[in-house]
Amino acid sequence: MSGAVGLVWHERFAGRGFVPRRASWSRYALAVSSFADRGFFRQGLRVFGTPPAGDDELASVHTAAYLRFLRELDGRGEGFVDGAQTPAYRGMYFRGALAVGGTLLATRLVTGGTVAHAFNPAGGLHHAHPDRASGFCIFNDIAVAVRDLRARGVRRVAILDVDAHHGDGTQAIFWDEDVLVVSLHEHGAGFFPGTGGTDETGIGDGAGCTLNLPLARGTSNRAFLRALDLALVRIGGYRPEILLVQFGTDGHADDRFSHLELSDDAYIAVAERAHALAHDVCGGALVMFGGGGYVPETVARVWTSALGTIGGFRMLGRDG
Repeated sequence: MSGAVGLVWHERFAGRGFVPRRASWSRYALAVSSFADRGFFRQGLRVFGTPPAGDDELASVHTAAYLRFLRELDGRGEGFVDGAQTPAYRGMYFRGALAVGGTLLATRLVTGGTVAHAFNPAGGLHHAHPDRASGFCIFNDIAVAVRDLRARGVRRVAILDVDAHHGDGTQAIFWDEDVLVVSLHEHGAGFFPGTGGTDETGIGDGAGCTLNLPLARGTSNRAFLRALDLALVRIGGYRPEILLVQFGTDGHADDRFSHLELSDDAYIAVAERAHALAHDVCGGALVMFGGGGYVPETVARVWTSALGTIGGFRMLGRDG
């Protein structure tokens, strides 16, 4: 049995996000509509309204100066958070805090036994660093949640990141800590963010706790799944108490934000294999985050398949 699955949600997720391409913001509403159309809520998918993360929670990762900077930009409602890519607007701080709050809620629901698995579609902001934004990410919700988990007594946390772009912020934050960070991502000259080589493995208490499995331009399902299996072997050997999956879908062949050529089947395999591993090593404790993905119809379809997989939901018709 997969157990109950929780969807963390706030109506603000369906509004403006951080990506400057307005069309991409619709992926959240499309996904929730798809979950309903497929009968997931009738089969037990539970919705949990998320509060925003508080400043004390954000400050567990982010510097006071950076939080002040974001508030100032929010008040002005103009400019760029990171100098080039991510435009500021009034309300962005609250929107970012909601994403972090959703990830905190998701991990607490799972570790508290309320649900077996949880999904925060607005989470996975893996480029944010303690003192700066990057790549459409102003806060690093994954890192804040790990800090919270550790404070609550969870000692062994594993992060699997399958976004097409390397999670440079998450890696940097845990570079010298005993938190397992495993990433599959496109890697090559000129591809953002330029980090994530195999020689990046961590230092100090984090030595050997970073594993990067870079993928060449044009990688399709077969090579991706070989790398995925290597990642899962490493995670299994670490024996985490909880598995966090940054489930970015921007490596899909439909998505032009990367040069990977993955299909729906590759992402379904991630959900299937991560779900099975979580049940094998950590009592099913699995939390997934939306991450990147810029073709809303594709994102909604893939998220629906993934959620159906981890929840054991049948794909019902609207009247089924």
